[in-house]
Amino acid sequence: MTSKTPEATATSPLTHFDAQGQAHMVDVGAKAATHRIAVATGRIEMQPETLALIESGTAKKGDVLGIARIAGIMAAKKTSDLIPLCHPLALTRVAIEFEAASARTEGACGIFCSATVETVGQTGVEMEALTAVQIALLTIYDMCKAVDRGMVVRDVMVAEKHGGKSGSFSPDKMPTSAAGHEP
Repeated sequence: MTSKTPEATATSPLTHFDAQGQAHMVDVGAKAATHRIAVATGRIEMQPETLALIESGTAKKGDVLGIARIAGIMAAKKTSDLIPLCHPLALTRVAIEFEAASARTEGACGIFCSATVETVGQTGVEMEALTAVQIALLTIYDMCKAVDRGMVVRDVMVAEKHGGKSGSFSPDKMPTSAAGHEP
């Protein structure tokens, strides 16, 4: 065992591992605090009847999207409790938006979710945005599973991020093979 704080090495691009391959929390102490924003997106597919139930507001458990929105916000705030090497962050904004998937993809039936997370700090908020989307979509599943157990969560991803040393990122500005998915 080593008692000194491990540092990332040039031998591995994975910053959460030291030269010996042991996991550690990345030291961000020397980084400048900057305004950081991340947007994550994803969707949940469902039967048309399930979507109609959500949109009508007559689901047995209540306001599905309202509760999913609160769940997503709470999840963003708890990300460091869920993902072991994430830094606890003072978030300045978490916004969860929902839209019928058909508004984005013809013939799709479900709900599209977008989470925007902001902070002023030394590390980014991508994990918080991803966690918010996942939990918001899982909350929709939980609230509607009695009528549709076949719902599927798909395409959760970082849609954009801004701030920090690496600047801005958007997967649509990357070659398809580097983004890891089809356009």
